[in-house]
Amino acid sequence: MIETLESLFRGFAVALTPTNLLFALIGVTAGQIIGALPGIGTVVGVSLLLPLTFNMDPTGAIIMLSGIYYGAQYGGTISSVLINMPGEAATVVTTLDGYQMARQGRAAKALGIAAIGSFVAGTFGVVMVTLLSPVLTTFALRFGPPEYFALILLGFTSLSAFSGTSIAKGLVSVIIGLLLSTVGLDIMSGRPRFTFGEDWLLDGFSFLVAAIGLFGIGEILDGMMNPADHPMIRTSLSWRNSLPSSVEWIRSRGAMVRGALIGFFVGVLPGAGSTLASFIAYSVERSASKHPEEFGKGAIEGVAAPESANNSASAAAMIPLLTLGIPGSGTTAVLLGGFLLWGLRPGPLLFTEHPDFAWGLIASMYIGNLMLVVLNIFAIPLFASMLRVPYAIQASFVVLFAIIGAYSLDNNPIDVLIMTAFGLIGFFMKRLDYPAAGLVLGLVLGPLAEKSLRQSLTLSRGDWSIFFTRPISGVLMVVAVSALLWPLARWAIVRLRPD
Repeated sequence: MIETLESLFRGFAVALTPTNLLFALIGVTAGQIIGALPGIGTVVGVSLLLPLTFNMDPTGAIIMLSGIYYGAQYGGTISSVLINMPGEAATVVTTLDGYQMARQGRAAKALGIAAIGSFVAGTFGVVMVTLLSPVLTTFALRFGPPEYFALILLGFTSLSAFSGTSIAKGLVSVIIGLLLSTVGLDIMSGRPRFTFGEDWLLDGFSFLVAAIGLFGIGEILDGMMNPADHPMIRTSLSWRNSLPSSVEWIRSRGAMVRGALIGFFVGVLPGAGSTLASFIAYSVERSASKHPEEFGKGAIEGVAAPESANNSASAAAMIPLLTLGIPGSGTTAVLLGGFLLWGLRPGPLLFTEHPDFAWGLIASMYIGNLMLVVLNIFAIPLFASMLRVPYAIQASFVVLFAIIGAYSLDNNPIDVLIMTAFGLIGFFMKRLDYPAAGLVLGLVLGPLAEKSLRQSLTLSRGDWSIFFTRPISGVLMVVAVSALLWPLARWAIVRLRPD
């Protein structure tokens, strides 16, 4: 422990140099902007900026690129809360309660609790990275295809948390997303499937295009049908009013703790990512809440839990990258490329051969999280002022940003048409009370679920018992099935209970 603290202090000496502080500030600010712009995403943002760092010092370059990574988790909240359009897949869940809070004139509160929860969870994640990297890496290595499939199945079955009163509608949304995720190239054989001979379907449907259409365009279409439901929102522009009240703090503190824990332990698993962590955290929080009926209608815990989870997960994803050289997400895969460009090979020897670099990077994450919470808290009045713009003007800019975001992914006009189609789907789902978040979850996690399922059955030669005979996957499968059956059992108990 003492040796770890000494190494960390040496890392702070590296991170606190004026040059590295400037790079950290540039990184988190750029990440904030990238996260707030729908359609760009951290993978694209880091990839575009990576070539600009070739002539930079490796430590400063990676500090900046890492700042973009976790800074985007903060930025994605802005568009999710203000215009119901997630800038990142990990902030999809935030739209459920964050946007409702904004419509109630509580946008500053939503952004404030998101910033505080993100800071608390992000700092917790970095502390855990500092102290427990070797232990948790060993645990993560015990996750094989059966464990990943069971974990993803738990995320799917927990969709009853987003389904309002109808579990069936939530599961139907997930199944639609899973079906759409099969379009493109077969993940095992590489053969085209469900493409109908069209080349533009070979890459499948981008979840960002789908999310922009479902949430952004779908909400605008619904708003056009009911313009009276979208009056100009009067919201406080004082940063002090963005801080939670004592009652809101009490309701949110448990959500932050649970979200941070869930986010960290999901994020440390290579490939799981912050999206799954935020969905599970939201589900757990609704189950633990004394006011579950308020979720989806502006519950502040519904913002605190997923925002804490996705920031904790983004910090945890650095563990397999630094200690094993295994990228835990698309963005960390790009970061791995940056490491290799500078001749730095992540793995067990990184901390002994390049201690100043490794510990300087970890120390910079503490500093970056502090920069982000200060930037966000004091910039909230600026963000919230967007809601004072009349809805017709807001809608015009949302559509404009949606088109730019969808087109900028691959510079392909077909993506704009696909986004429009998903917008129509989102409109009808909203009208019929089907949760769009379930479709996005199925679309995002479908390929990983299919890959894990097929690999597991290949290992067991078609024996499905592999999911129940392995300790970790067995426990997760039982919890997943219980999460699905418990609402039905509770309904039966209520119906059969004598009056």
